[in-house]
Amino acid sequence: MTLDDIMSGSKYNMEHFSDDNKAALIARTIKKTVKGKEGLYVLCPVRQKEIKLTPEEIVRQLYLDELQTVYAYPLSRLKVEYVVTIGRDKKRADIAVMDKDRPDTPYIIIECKEPTLKDGKEQLKSYCNATGAPIGVWTNGKSISHYHRKDPNYFEDLSSIPRANESLSDILTERWTIDTLAEKDKLVTERKSLKGLILEMEDEVLANAGVDVFEEVFKLIFTKLYDELQSGRDKKRYLQFRNYGYTETELTDKIQSLFDNAKETWEGVFPADEKISLNGSHLSVCVAGLQDVKLFNSNLDVVDDAFEYLMSKSQKGEKGQYFTPRYVIDMCVRMLNPTAEEYMIDTAAGSCGFPIHTVFYVWRQILAEKSIPQSHLFTSEKKPPECIDYVNSRVFAIDFDKNCVRVSRMLNLIAGDGKTNVIRLNSIDFDRWKDATKNENRTGICNEGWKKLKKLRREKGDDSFYGFDVLMANPPFAGDIKESRIVAKYELGKNAKGKQQSKVGRDILFIERNLNMLKPGGRMAIVLPQGRFNNSSDKYIRDFIAERCRILAVVGLHGNVFKPHTGTKTSVLFVQKWDDKLCPKKDDYPIFFATMQEPSKDNSGDKIYVADEKGKPLLDEHGHLIVKHDLFNHDGLTKDGIAEAFIEFAKKEGLSFFA
Repeated sequence: MTLDDIMSGSKYNMEHFSDDNKAALIARTIKKTVKGKEGLYVLCPVRQKEIKLTPEEIVRQLYLDELQTVYAYPLSRLKVEYVVTIGRDKKRADIAVMDKDRPDTPYIIIECKEPTLKDGKEQLKSYCNATGAPIGVWTNGKSISHYHRKDPNYFEDLSSIPRANESLSDILTERWTIDTLAEKDKLVTERKSLKGLILEMEDEVLANAGVDVFEEVFKLIFTKLYDELQSGRDKKRYLQFRNYGYTETELTDKIQSLFDNAKETWEGVFPADEKISLNGSHLSVCVAGLQDVKLFNSNLDVVDDAFEYLMSKSQKGEKGQYFTPRYVIDMCVRMLNPTAEEYMIDTAAGSCGFPIHTVFYVWRQILAEKSIPQSHLFTSEKKPPECIDYVNSRVFAIDFDKNCVRVSRMLNLIAGDGKTNVIRLNSIDFDRWKDATKNENRTGICNEGWKKLKKLRREKGDDSFYGFDVLMANPPFAGDIKESRIVAKYELGKNAKGKQQSKVGRDILFIERNLNMLKPGGRMAIVLPQGRFNNSSDKYIRDFIAERCRILAVVGLHGNVFKPHTGTKTSVLFVQKWDDKLCPKKDDYPIFFATMQEPSKDNSGDKIYVADEKGKPLLDEHGHLIVKHDLFNHDGLTKDGIAEAFIEFAKKEGLSFFA
């Protein structure tokens, strides 16, 4: 029997602890048979008696060792099964670290009985409130959370607990640079997600704060990205999006000032007079929850889950619109191989995943040509002019949802160093683009994007046809378009017999609209419901596409990819419009077909991550978990996938964009 055997099937884990930590525990274990049952036992250094190892006890013993070896707490200050009186009840805290000057008073309470954070935090809060302990820790051995009990109502995140020779104020007032943030990034050290942290903030304060949760979290992420960007370009600068022991009034003033600077630098996302609406207590909790997270990483994907969650809570999912997982986006970008000379657009941009990842893909090409190395701060570091010019002049995004457009603008403004071509328009109602751009207040940045978009019209004054080289989109599936004024503009508004239809699936009109946005030889990746490829009634749609394009590939996605929002089975269609030079028309040609085998998410919609042979999660060079999929090779850490197979196919076929 081993520690792994005991842990197997439980909600506990040993990932948080070092190999030395685990080796020390293994060295102390003995096998014993008690009442005819063999088990592993360990001599507890605090209780000085042999204790049978259970999953919870393993985590407790490992953390006791960490308290001594990492934080230098002497055994004399450690208590196990510390009795906590709550009303008439007697509870037992897993571990208590006693105050240095008041040996009968708990200083830190550690909880590992409850293996899930929500339950564990509630238990921890009750213990801290009952004992007055200012610090609480919850861990299940995989994740760990540190909290500062400011008062019974608010528990704020801590980056760590003090060592034996430190005070709580040492932790609160420690000045952080961007390198400190990278080293102590909570997403890596505590195995947290930004979505999970927002859920915690909701439970703690946001749900009852009387504010629009989306708006306030958006403001904070916007402000924090700005702060990280400033420090990413001045490594000696201290981060300002932190509570260095300020009063609530001081913190509110400092964060509002930082928000004002961000608005001034990145126009077009918030009104100039917009204020943070959270009160001082609520803001303090939220800043503490976010301050130890590095939002800038190799591709900004840290913010994706958070915005997907926030927007799915409001109106997003109602229209059948779901954010495309970034591993699906990366597969599409690799397969279409955009270059710095080409124009790219997403006509249903959501949070701008396709444009942003296209930008990063092309940036890497530019940086490689210039022999400029990339670091974990790749997205925040100063770029050569060619990179910024590419974002400013050749990458476009359209979405009709106001909040989507604002999120997209924010991300594109960051990539474009203050400029963006994200425009709020209804892609399929192109006849009203002129009116929409006149009626809406489109000054500054937004107006500039519209001016640049107009220059790509195939004919002056006509928004029907554009000249893009690359288009990638995941249009909304749900709902039909019933307005005859719109349906009448589309050939696919007619059925197989050529009769005008009273309603047409939204995604069907997007197919035609997107093809009209491409120039001859232009190429497209579009996510569609599987039925469009299989249903006999949709044959006229497939014929419409085949007349105008070479069908390059069809990649079937796993049914879990868009969970928990929908279980609709989808595929990605890749096409290239016929063109005498770039894609000469053929009647017969091979098509690349592939089906995703790895689900990437479980049936609940939670991501599945790559692990080594011992079950330990595999991390990329930035310390982030790698989603388990077979769409492409993740920087040499996983096997070649569908994208690599398609690239080989494309080169063999002599496709123009891999010539």
